[in-house]
Amino acid sequence: MSPDPFATFMESIQALITGGFGMGESLLQPGWRQYQILILIAVALISWALHHLSGNWIQAWVRRRDGWSKWQLRMIVQIKRRLGLIWFAAITSMIYLVMQNITWPSRSYLIGIFATLVSVWVCIAFATRLVRNRPMRRLVTWGLWIYATLYFLNVVDSVSVFLDSLALHVGDFRLSVLTVITALVVIGLLFAVARIFSQTTAATIRKNQDISPSMQVLAVKGIQLTFYGIAFFMGVKAVGIDLTGLAVLSGAIGVGLGFGLQKVVSNLVSGIIILIDKSIKPGDVISLGDTFGWIQTLGARYASVVTRDGKEYLIPNEDLITGQVVNWSHSNDFVRLDIYFGTAYGDDPHVVRKLAIEAAQGVDRVLSFKAPVCHIVGFGDSSVDYILRFWIKDPTGGLTNIRGNVYLALWDTFKEHDISIPFPQREVRMLEADLPAGVEK
Repeated sequence: MSPDPFATFMESIQALITGGFGMGESLLQPGWRQYQILILIAVALISWALHHLSGNWIQAWVRRRDGWSKWQLRMIVQIKRRLGLIWFAAITSMIYLVMQNITWPSRSYLIGIFATLVSVWVCIAFATRLVRNRPMRRLVTWGLWIYATLYFLNVVDSVSVFLDSLALHVGDFRLSVLTVITALVVIGLLFAVARIFSQTTAATIRKNQDISPSMQVLAVKGIQLTFYGIAFFMGVKAVGIDLTGLAVLSGAIGVGLGFGLQKVVSNLVSGIIILIDKSIKPGDVISLGDTFGWIQTLGARYASVVTRDGKEYLIPNEDLITGQVVNWSHSNDFVRLDIYFGTAYGDDPHVVRKLAIEAAQGVDRVLSFKAPVCHIVGFGDSSVDYILRFWIKDPTGGLTNIRGNVYLALWDTFKEHDISIPFPQREVRMLEADLPAGVEK
């Protein structure tokens, strides 16, 4: 009959507690154990003081440096936060090495354990910075810290047996607490490695000028999905979880999610279609309803459109497929703008057209090789109506402002050449029979 895992774990805990009480009693008596504890307390106080002193020195030193990248500044911040542990690990390690050569090895046993533990904690804290997701990073960090502590206290086997005994059985499928914890830690580490590979590959793809922006986004998304998918399945397989037992359950969940997430799936498929047919790509200037702006990013579910007033609209990909979208820079960046104006009947239309074209050509952003044109479009009630057409190549710079500049150039030019811009005038005549009482003619 196999021993009860819970009983084995409780026996280990009781032994650990008993050993702790025994060590506490031994510390009350003068001896090397008490001396080691006093040394560790003194080192902790010295490390705390050095933490503040060296932290202020590093902060002042960094402020005198310019041009540092973000990852360098983040690394300095992480080092500054953990200076106390770094000092403690360094000082205790030196003391341990000195005592190993001066005193008996057993007289530096506690110092060696603390030096090793703190050194491992510091290394884990820096290594887990590779995990980008903050909750996952904390989970991996604490998991590795706890495992390292239990390992150096020689209670890993007992704790593992106890956690493995806390399991869920569904037919032939078995899922224990130990398996879940191990899977989360392993998957978190593999995700960190996958993120490094995907970012390196994505940077290489973005530097390739032969690939269009839309295909770059599609390739980057595909690489990220592939790497993260491989990391997940490798992590699950590494801890021995059999996914075949979850096939039926996952199928039922998939059907339910399919009905509940129709819009999400539609946006995902629409995003893939947009990236493949290249109808919209990052940097394009589009109009969708009352929204006018340029595409900043193309996501899996939505497109980010930034307008001239700084507002960022998250437009679902499905709307970009099914709605009427005006892409001002689909095939090229040339955009023709039209403005309307009128002049008095007494002004020569030939002169007005010539002056209007010259005024538009003198405005910045108006293209000269696509010369502006001006035509008469009608004879109004009080003016001769014209249309002025001109081309620009940078719609991202705005449309309203360039129209305003052209109108202002027309105003200055017409004022300089005595061309009048009429406005409707009304003459009111009051007949004698309609005059109110007391009003003279």
